Amino acid sequence: MKGRQRHLLLDVLGLVLLVIVHAASVQEQDGAKRVFERIQGRHPRLRLIWADAGYKVQWLLDWVAANCAWVLEIVSRPEGSKGFVLLPRRWVVERTFGWFGRYRRLARDFEHTTLSSEAMVYLASIRRTLKLVTARKAI
Repeated sequence: MKGRQRHLLLDVLGLVLLVIVHAASVQEQDGAKRVFERIQGRHPRLRLIWADAGYKVQWLLDWVAANCAWVLEIVSRPEGSKGFVLLPRRWVVERTFGWFGRYRRLARDFEHTTLSSEAMVYLASIRRTLKLVTARKAI
């Protein structure tokens, strides 16, 4: 997606808790701080957040610990590994991005504003959740 970044906060099942879309010129760490500021106080049971190596900066780890009382755990590749390595818990986010790629409005950036782009992610998430619920009822 040219010109924009998506930050997703998911639960362990891959269901979207929060999405923030912003310009690609914003650093990943600054985008993560926006996510954490917006989610603060909304999910009181939230204690641990897994993130990829792009969020591994000391100021962000310190800010999360001081302001949010969460543990921000960075999931990194093992030392000396080459090629594809399945990283624990990281696949949940990648799988969710893959699901969103099936929706035409999310496969490319058709939206004019970041707010409408966020809304499309939420709509795709709602549709996916409804499909899961109806499939479980049929069993």
